[in-house]
Amino acid sequence: MSDILYFFRYRKHRNSRFGYYAKNIIGYIMPAFIYRITLKRRLSLFERLDNAQKEMVIKRVNYYNRLNPGTVLPCETAPDGSECVDFGRIKLNAIINGRKSKSMYVLDSYYHTKYFSKKFRAGFLFGDITHVPLTPSFVKSRPVKGDNTNSVLLPLVKVRHFTFVNDRRGFSSKKSMLVGRAFVDQPHRIKFWELYFNHPMCNLGNTNTKLASHPEWLVKPMPIDEHLEYKFILCLNGNDVASNLKWVMSSNSLAVMSEPPYETWFMDGTLIPNYHYVSIKPDFSDLEERLNYYIEHEDEALSIIRNANAYVNQFRNRKIEKLIGLMVVNKYLENTGQL
Repeated sequence: MSDILYFFRYRKHRNSRFGYYAKNIIGYIMPAFIYRITLKRRLSLFERLDNAQKEMVIKRVNYYNRLNPGTVLPCETAPDGSECVDFGRIKLNAIINGRKSKSMYVLDSYYHTKYFSKKFRAGFLFGDITHVPLTPSFVKSRPVKGDNTNSVLLPLVKVRHFTFVNDRRGFSSKKSMLVGRAFVDQPHRIKFWELYFNHPMCNLGNTNTKLASHPEWLVKPMPIDEHLEYKFILCLNGNDVASNLKWVMSSNSLAVMSEPPYETWFMDGTLIPNYHYVSIKPDFSDLEERLNYYIEHEDEALSIIRNANAYVNQFRNRKIEKLIGLMVVNKYLENTGQL
């Protein structure tokens, strides 16, 4: 019985994967022409927005898709393995760049491309992408700094990454500690755990059962509700970004992280340190100082929480999110000369 209760506690606040697959697979097997004839109507939503919403939508479309008019798509596979494929090749068993595509990436890509002719071409790179491909490609993640023009962002694996919470606990009533649960595998995460695992202001745990070097770190995953009992929640990037950042910023707790090196549809590169989240140094040496500061300056902590909540709110309107995704794809096709 305890295992069943734990399962339901852990799944609370998280998106239903069963519902996600059921809805998207039904959409996947529907004849594509049904979606193509509705594209104009869906894009017309833009005209019905007020000026502030229009400005926001255009700003986000241009942020995700930085391709310039006249961008040329290569006909052959680029030296880094990136290549263009027809929209019609986005199938559950598609082989892109020599490996089997993950179903969530396929379904989320198809969610946007099914409204366009299957003859259109684009690059697709699935996975935790931390480099800029030579072929202009749709990706889940990209580097924040440098010329990332060829990395065109789409909301991929959104069922895992775009989770929000309704946190009814006030900041002042929470434990004055930092909580962190993560799959500790990368060197920077291992370093953080080595520094702070036994720290009195931290409750840390590792969910990676294959990390043999520190068995004392191993714990079960913690339900989101238990995270929300703490004033500070650790949001260290993994292979690309911290997957918990979205729901943490929608809560009444503070996200604690270093400046993000990579970004996704969440536009992590636009987040302002100590305005949207509590910023710590890349070597993590100032963690205790930063926690104590916001414990003693609760008014500033509450200001960050308000800013974070407001930032998250722009992603909550599903119709506008879909519109932006379609406009990102449309801009890709226009600027590559296919429309």
